[in-house]
Amino acid sequence: MSPIVAQNVSSNNDSSTPYFQHSLELIAGEFSTATAPSSTLGQLLQHAGDTRKEATGDQTSVHELLVDISEPRPIPFVLSFDNLTYSVKVPRKMALPGFFRWSGGSAAADAAVVGNPLAAGDSYFTRTKMLLNDISVEARDGEILAVLGASGSGKSTLIDALANRIAKGSLKGNVTLNGETLESRMLKVISAYVMQDDLLFPMLTVEETLMFAAEFRLPRTLSKSKKKMRVQVLIDQLGLRNAAKTIIGDEGHRGVSGGERRRVSIGIDIIHDPIILFLDEPTSGLDSTSAFMVVKVLQRIAQSGSIVVMSIHQPSYRILGLLDRLIFLSRGQTVYSGSPTNLPLYFSEFGHPIPGNENKTEFALDLIRELEGSPGGTKSLVEFNKSWQSMKHTRDSEPDQLGLSLKEAISASISRGKLVSGATNDINSSSMVPTFANPFWKEMVVLSKRSILNSKRMPELFGIRLAAVLVTGSILATVFWQLDNSPKGVQERLGFFAFAMSTTYYTCADALPVFLQERYIFMRETAYNAYRRLSYVISNALVALPGLIFLSFAFAMATFWAVGLDGGLSGFLFYFLIMFASFWSGSSFVTFLSGVVPHVMLGYTIVVAILAYFLLFSGFFINRDRIPGYWIWFHYLSLVKYPYEAVLRNEFENPSKCLVRGIQIFDNSPLGEIPSAMKVRLLQSVSKSLGVRITRSTCMTTGLDILKQEGITDLSKWNCLLITVAWGFLFRILFYFSLLLGSKNKRS
Repeated sequence: MSPIVAQNVSSNNDSSTPYFQHSLELIAGEFSTATAPSSTLGQLLQHAGDTRKEATGDQTSVHELLVDISEPRPIPFVLSFDNLTYSVKVPRKMALPGFFRWSGGSAAADAAVVGNPLAAGDSYFTRTKMLLNDISVEARDGEILAVLGASGSGKSTLIDALANRIAKGSLKGNVTLNGETLESRMLKVISAYVMQDDLLFPMLTVEETLMFAAEFRLPRTLSKSKKKMRVQVLIDQLGLRNAAKTIIGDEGHRGVSGGERRRVSIGIDIIHDPIILFLDEPTSGLDSTSAFMVVKVLQRIAQSGSIVVMSIHQPSYRILGLLDRLIFLSRGQTVYSGSPTNLPLYFSEFGHPIPGNENKTEFALDLIRELEGSPGGTKSLVEFNKSWQSMKHTRDSEPDQLGLSLKEAISASISRGKLVSGATNDINSSSMVPTFANPFWKEMVVLSKRSILNSKRMPELFGIRLAAVLVTGSILATVFWQLDNSPKGVQERLGFFAFAMSTTYYTCADALPVFLQERYIFMRETAYNAYRRLSYVISNALVALPGLIFLSFAFAMATFWAVGLDGGLSGFLFYFLIMFASFWSGSSFVTFLSGVVPHVMLGYTIVVAILAYFLLFSGFFINRDRIPGYWIWFHYLSLVKYPYEAVLRNEFENPSKCLVRGIQIFDNSPLGEIPSAMKVRLLQSVSKSLGVRITRSTCMTTGLDILKQEGITDLSKWNCLLITVAWGFLFRILFYFSLLLGSKNKRS
């Protein structure tokens, strides 16, 4: 194994301080077992630093030492993938003019046009596109395997295949670790996948981001201080000391640089020191210096005992010197596989020697592109690679002395200090590698803490929502100021309640982007078992509750007494509760939609449309008895129906409250414009006809009569409240299932 280069990229660190030495000692002691025959990387660095100081008096930071392990050790891990093949069905494109001329279908499509049989697996409307074609190679711990090729060559597809991000039924071939097939559960725990995009919370600092990753991925048995020390060592390893207190940043907030952001993305996935690390173009979008620093970090990770597999578009000369194995792809086929040092000999024997003053990978990629544009394509290079590999295996016929099963290798790796999310080195244990590092409640606490911290850093989001509620409440309060107990007052109350209930749901629409912004972070974190999906759903609901309570109280205070609603203090308390239940169910409904609809604008369109339908069938515009039978089901599904009926019952269920007296019965009719004296005479005539004495003060309509007129007779106000709350829980459950089914993060 090559020497371990452990240098600190940040020049401002004084790692020789007692604090740092003590940190390394504690971490080494915590992350290794007492019976381990070999030392951890931290112990090696500490020992080398102490020896150097005693011999020379040099106080150089232990990060910057060159530690040479003279004793050869057996290679504990070999990741092999043999005959990987992956194809997809793509639709044929129709070329116009003419409905029977197909483009993009090559020979198979042409055969279909002239009546010849189609190729296997093809149809008149689809064709098979080969993304990976019989690819085989090995990756060993302590080394970096780099996958190279032009855009569309299959680099990312190969990384996804190795990282178990392609459905089993679609991928053919074998992926083994130490000769044993890797189970999906095992791979999730012992590996990490760094996506091409940096998916990070913009308002968290570098140190906070890594600390939350440590809380998720490191076992609960480690103390808080040990996790903090692990984070500090990792910050130094990644060269992020100067940026540790800087927020990640986004378009609206200045933060760390692109290279630092990429190293943070790597750091959150290696916090638990995985055995296998997959990276999809980690140097994409970085300048040459930042790209070199990133690959230098990956070299240190590999040399600490990990397998590093990465795709890279076009490495520089300096980066090429850090890579141990290369595999070049061209349209899903292998055109070279081996060490970078063998590239000149390989292409020389192929008949295209590499000039001495050219970058070897640039020459190889240019030649591959040139061959791809030729009539024969890269077929000759593919065939030459096969013969080259055969001769190479014949010359290098000495077998590898692994001698370790997969469980034994994992146990040895844990003994050397690999964390592997709380794994034990007991090879007889059936749960040597747990599915999750922490219990359910611990995940909820950490997720809630992170969400609250994010919300505190962006108070303007809640401030805008509160302002919208207060402005709406103020407008309603001034428009419907102190309504009286008259027939017109009754109609105005009905209008106020319908608008108020629908407003609570519409103001919940701003919850839609919250999960959509976190969706890909959530998918990355749950793909490799950082936490359970159920933990996320419950913490998301719990964190939302305080804000909903505050909004409900603010709206109730702004409208209840200003409008002149009935019920006193008890009426206000119920009004507040139904407002809170409405906000809860509306927030849950929008959260569920955010788990189903992946786009913000599409989500807003759907939310607004569905809420409009809910209001239409709530019973305000048309009574339940008048709704056509084929639409009555939507009435009972309407989220606005139940809080609307609840506030009406809260307002009108008092049987002693009179809303229409004597001559007021004429107010909502054409007779409402005649003089009062005439109304009295009409009332007397009606009294004589009915045989009932009716005066100006006789109560003609009570609140219960209003409820009957509106068709609100089935449910009590408390039942309506419970149903509204139940809708909220139902949508949270549906949100969980949408995450369970929609976040597999695998290609089909």
